[in-house]
Amino acid sequence: MSDVKIYYNPSCSKCRQTMALLEENKIEPEVIEYLQTPPAREDLVNIVSLGIPAKDLVRSHEDAWTALGIDLISASDDEILDALVDAPGAIQRPIVISNGKATLGRPPEKVLDIL
Repeated sequence: MSDVKIYYNPSCSKCRQTMALLEENKIEPEVIEYLQTPPAREDLVNIVSLGIPAKDLVRSHEDAWTALGIDLISASDDEILDALVDAPGAIQRPIVISNGKATLGRPPEKVLDIL
């Protein structure tokens, strides 16, 4: 099993660019297609503990998020994480985890900082 994980959506250009960057660096990550296998709340808590603030995990302009009617500015981390469990389509992507750290691949080169 790889020590690098990527929460991935194959239809996302940033995900594909990040995956290509990992492959260029000879890294074969564990790929989690999070829309097929949504992360459990504990997984999201872990991602937050590894360095990505809960608010940064949200794709706030996605219909999946706006349908929830949650104000991202005033929402607590718990409210955000609970909402993302119910609406995984609102999770920002790609998320890469390596060496006890997590980061968003926006831009893709940002993941090089944690490898």
